[in-house]
Amino acid sequence: MSDAIRTTSANGILEVTLDRPPANAIDYATSRAMGEVFQRFRDDPDLRVAIVTGGGEKFFSAGWDLKAAAAGEPVDGWYGVGGFGGIQELRDLNKPVIAAVNGMAVGGGFELALSADLILAAEPARFALPEIRAGTLADAATAKLPKRIPYHVAMDMLLIGRWMDASEALRWGLVNEVLPANRLLDRAREIARQLADGPPLVFAAIKEVARAAEAADFQSTMNGIARRQFPTVDILYGSEDQKEGARAFAEKRDPKWKGR
Repeated sequence: MSDAIRTTSANGILEVTLDRPPANAIDYATSRAMGEVFQRFRDDPDLRVAIVTGGGEKFFSAGWDLKAAAAGEPVDGWYGVGGFGGIQELRDLNKPVIAAVNGMAVGGGFELALSADLILAAEPARFALPEIRAGTLADAATAKLPKRIPYHVAMDMLLIGRWMDASEALRWGLVNEVLPANRLLDRAREIARQLADGPPLVFAAIKEVARAAEAADFQSTMNGIARRQFPTVDILYGSEDQKEGARAFAEKRDPKWKGR
């Protein structure tokens, strides 16, 4: 475990804090450590939801550690099992992840937030993709951002590298909520508790189907669901939880999810 990553877990919720002053930048060692953390999260049946945030108040993450690169860290190193930041390429991550963006999310730090399922932002948070000025490609953001917000707004950030504040991000639907800084983690934990009490098999199916739908037409995705071609859907449709959900609805009580 890297000293740059702090984790706590309780009641099915994992909190991951990137704490690498002064800007929470991510080098290869930190990225690999984050990959190990999120791989364990993915594979631990007792963990239901994760929150990722930044240490301090100024930065969520400044993204790739350009100082390390300038000092000679190879540009073709291995980011780790989950790709950059441990999450954006982690296969079969079928559990909800919340990004609590406490400060500036820049470059790869912005891409880290984009890899989460829900994004909460503190009022001082800002977002930017300055890779254009460093002569490189914001690869994950180029693939994801035009699908999240209007194309011309995404291109404005990608081609010009301008900053977007939290209120504008909310207006475009890039973040779910904007909160006072001292309320950010409380709200993230509140949502996490709600998710931790929810149906894990349904969440897994939602995430797998949503990923597949990004690269397929609507009817192909629907056919795959109907034919139980998605592993998570196949597990869900034969599960105790699905039967429990129906019984609880009929009996007008809260369901008791077992994840099986």
